[in-house]
Amino acid sequence: MDGKITDFDPAEFLDSDEAIQHYIDEAVATGHAGFIADSLGVIARARGMSKLAKETGLSRESLYRSLSEEGNPNLKTLLAVCKALGVSMNIGKPLQV
Repeated sequence: MDGKITDFDPAEFLDSDEAIQHYIDEAVATGHAGFIADSLGVIARARGMSKLAKETGLSRESLYRSLSEEGNPNLKTLLAVCKALGVSMNIGKPLQV
């Protein structure tokens, strides 16, 4: 077998609001903070990191660093990024009233 291995970039497949929301929902379901941050970074690349930087007032460098597997974005950054990307994160089970 003489197959060629290429890099896989999930950002190339996030071409609709539904796909993006499903992607972040699946990341949140893992409970892995690094994967969630990285997933937001993938979504940001799919939508355009420069555009996101402008909308959030954060630098591209800061966004790339925060939204990576090793990143540790603070809550303010997460909220700004989610708002600008138009995604929501449902963490945990809803309260039973």
